Amino acid sequence: MEQSQNPKVQEFMAKVIAKNPGEVEFHQAVFEVAESLIPYIEEHPKYKKGKILERIVEPERVLMFRVPWVDDKGEIQINRGFRIQMNSAIGPYKGG
Repeated sequence: MEQSQNPKVQEFMAKVIAKNPGEVEFHQAVFEVAESLIPYIEEHPKYKKGKILERIVEPERVLMFRVPWVDDKGEIQINRGFRIQMNSAIGPYKGG
């Protein structure tokens, strides 16, 4: 992930990374959005007051489910599956 010249972006990303360690792809996606939105948010205090960025980086809903399966040795394995739904503000969630 690139390093931003904007200290506000750096500060925001430090919080995101601390809260979501090991999620490199998520960090990259958030960085790209934050780098373009933070200058706009700084110019429009109503969005800063509404904590728009903080709200869009937290999932709206997290579904966790059990995935039982049989491996090549005939042993039953149990894993967890997740469905993360980030934001439904513009309509139904997307994805499979």
